[in-house]
Amino acid sequence: MKIIMVLLAGGGSGLIWFYLWLGWFPFWTGVTATVIGVTIVQFLARGMTSPLREMTAAARDMARGDYTRRIRATSADEVGELAAAFNQMSADLAAADRQRRELIANVSHELRTPITALQGLLENIVDGVAAAEPAMMQTALGQTERLGRLVTELLDLSRIDAGVAPLIRRPIDVPSFLDDVVREAEVNAAGSGRDVRFKVACPHVVVIGDRERLHQVFANLLDNAARHSPAGGTVGVRAERRDDRLLIAVSDEGEGIPPDERDRVFERFTRGERPGGGGTGLGLAIARWVVQLHRGTIAAVDPEHAGCLIHVTLPLTKT
Repeated sequence: MKIIMVLLAGGGSGLIWFYLWLGWFPFWTGVTATVIGVTIVQFLARGMTSPLREMTAAARDMARGDYTRRIRATSADEVGELAAAFNQMSADLAAADRQRRELIANVSHELRTPITALQGLLENIVDGVAAAEPAMMQTALGQTERLGRLVTELLDLSRIDAGVAPLIRRPIDVPSFLDDVVREAEVNAAGSGRDVRFKVACPHVVVIGDRERLHQVFANLLDNAARHSPAGGTVGVRAERRDDRLLIAVSDEGEGIPPDERDRVFERFTRGERPGGGGTGLGLAIARWVVQLHRGTIAAVDPEHAGCLIHVTLPLTKT
C-alpha cells in the first residue's frame, strides 16, 4: 500500500506539471488525471489481490482436506508476508494431518495384535480345543498387560498434546530411587525369561523431581535394555555429578542403535532397527517428554563399547 501511495502521489504531481506546461484548462486536466489514476489503481489493485484470490481458493481446498496448495507471492510487502504465513500454516496443517493419520493407523495396529492373540486363546478354550492351563493363561495375562500399557501411554500422549502435565516435585534420593527401579526391572526380566543381570553405580545425590514420572522413564529404559540384551548380558546403570547436573547412563550389550536412528527412536511409534522389539513405540517418546518437563535432556549417544548407551541429564537444583 505504501508503494501505491507513493506512485499515485508522484504520478499526480507529474501530471499536474505536465498539463500546466501544455496550458490545458483545469477541467480537462482533472478528467485526464482521474482516468489515468483510476487505470493505474485498478492495475495495481489487480496485482495486489491476486494472492488474496489464491488464498481464498486454497482455503476452500484446505477445508476439503487438501493441504498441498501454496500461494505465489513475489512482493516483499504486507501481502507477501501474508502469503508466506499462509504457506507456513498450510505446511503445519499438512504435517499435523499426516501425524494424525499415522497415529490412528499405528494405534489400530497396536491394539489389533494383542486383541487377536487374546481372541484366539479364548476361542480355543471356549471351543474345547485347549484347556485353561497356567501357561496359556499367563500368555493371556501378558497380552492384557500389553493392552494396559498401551492405553496408559496413549493417555499420557493425550496429556502431552493437551499441555496438561502436572509434576509433583519432591526431593529424590537417587541411589534408593535407582535401586527400586532396578529391583522392578529384575523381576520383570525374570518373569519374561530374560537372562540378564543389572549393575548399578551411583553416588549419594539428591534431585528434585516427580518420582513416579521419573520411575516411568527409567523403568522403560531398563526394560528396553533388558529386551535387547543377549543372554547372559549386563545392563548398566551409572550416575555421576557433572557441575550442576546429574548424568544417569543406561547401557546394554545388544546390537545398539544405528547413528542415523538415534534421534528418531524418541519419536512416537518408532522402534528403531534393533532386533528383539515388542514395545509399543511410545515409551521413549513419553520418556523424552517427562525428562524435558524436568528441564533435562535424553539422548542416545556413542557407546563406550558395543551396545546402546542412553544419557539422561537432570538439574540438581529445582527449576
